[in-house]
Amino acid sequence: MDEKLSLQKWIGLAQQKNISFGDFCVELQAKELEIGEDDLLQRMEAMLKVMEQSIASGLSGTKSMGGLVGGNGKLMDNYRREHTRESIVGSIMSKAIMIALAVGEANASMGRIVAAPTAGASGTLPAVLFSLSEARGIDMPVLAKALTVSGTIGMVIASRATLSGAAGGCQAECGSAGAMAAGAAVELYGGSPKQVGHAVAMTLKNMLGLVCDPVAGLVEVPCVKRNAGAVAVAMTAAEMALAGIESVIPVDEVIDAMAAVGSAMSCTLKETAQGGLAVSPTGLSWANKIFARS
Repeated sequence: MDEKLSLQKWIGLAQQKNISFGDFCVELQAKELEIGEDDLLQRMEAMLKVMEQSIASGLSGTKSMGGLVGGNGKLMDNYRREHTRESIVGSIMSKAIMIALAVGEANASMGRIVAAPTAGASGTLPAVLFSLSEARGIDMPVLAKALTVSGTIGMVIASRATLSGAAGGCQAECGSAGAMAAGAAVELYGGSPKQVGHAVAMTLKNMLGLVCDPVAGLVEVPCVKRNAGAVAVAMTAAEMALAGIESVIPVDEVIDAMAAVGSAMSCTLKETAQGGLAVSPTGLSWANKIFARS
């Protein structure tokens, strides 16, 4: 069996080198892919452009294949523009929610997205990246470095646990997306490598046990709105980490715990549409309608 990757080990190496975790990740990934660091960042920027396109697609009001979602990203955008002084969560979070919904709806309508780390969780990372980059005036090269951080975090989660809802429930999809986004947020705000690790740990701790229960087996309900929820957890964890708040349980152990929880979870709660919201009366009614049309 291949040795599991360790986020704690990489954080420690970044600290030894006295460099940011972003710089460490760029160096690590460029070496792994046998390309130059500039080439790596150009690839990251290309992905960011796809994310921007998926945001625009979702905000066009596109409808999903199953007809369960569509237009909520646009509704959120309209609301935040008309109620700038009345936002419960503030302008940055309000925009992040809008982006998460828009990208989730773009995915549900078979639009082009960046799986981050999966299609069903594709709204969380761009929501955090683009809402924070606008707020701080961050340019694409810096954003590309943060995206590299998120990808590195995803690699560790994939190595120690899983990114698959069918294997580990939605904690492995939206939970992992939230963890990746939280780490990227800390990087964007100048946090230390150690703080990146705590943000990842605190995000996953708050999403342990999250089930995957898609209505009618489609990546629509509750998936799209769950992306927005993951954004809130990620930003909360990043804020705590930047304040100096630490996770008592080390990040690698938190990831291992997620793997154990996923293994213990019933198969009815892992993407089979046999449990949770999928078998609620309304969920079953929608499934019958959708299957009757097909």
